[in-house]
Amino acid sequence: MQILAHRGWWTDPAEKNSEAAFRRAFAAGFGIETDVRDQNGELKISHDMPVGDNLMTLARLLEIWAEYSSAGMIALNIKADGLQAGVISAFAAQPAPVFCFDMAVPDALGYLRQSFPTYTRHSEVEPVPAFYDQAEGVWVDAFFGDWITADVVEQHRAAGKKVALVSPELHRRDPAPAWAAWRDLSGADISICTDFPDRAQAFWGSR
Repeated sequence: MQILAHRGWWTDPAEKNSEAAFRRAFAAGFGIETDVRDQNGELKISHDMPVGDNLMTLARLLEIWAEYSSAGMIALNIKADGLQAGVISAFAAQPAPVFCFDMAVPDALGYLRQSFPTYTRHSEVEPVPAFYDQAEGVWVDAFFGDWITADVVEQHRAAGKKVALVSPELHRRDPAPAWAAWRDLSGADISICTDFPDRAQAFWGSR
């Protein structure tokens, strides 16, 4: 089970998507989930619309990643259309393990055409994932309740897909029931995106 620290491993909400949160995650051997947008011709790390001149660039994030030999995967939440050339160029210059997700379907086709690792989505409101055959993996989310079972995960794996699970605390729910249902899942082809990476590491160990 790979652990993706949601917007880095932050200890205070103000640290989300900050250098401190990313460094803490990478130093612990975790991957991260983070958000990319464009601002004045540059790719910036920002969940919301970029404001001000002090936001981290994607290039800077990759420089930080490169400082840690134990750093894990980067799950890149694409928050704006038309970023393909910049995103692909950034990872060509610094080839960190990565997948992108959450872009609009027409925009996703641009990443797929250039063979950039791309995950589709499966949730209660997306019961039939778009571009499933072409996708490398599936971002499995539960907005309203804990519907994701181990069988759901195994069905995607049987289809040759990697799976990234969204932990329920991202939607302000107790993650314990879902984690119990996923306890026996293991393998490098499964990730969990969580606000509690240290707890996830203790729960799953190195499985």
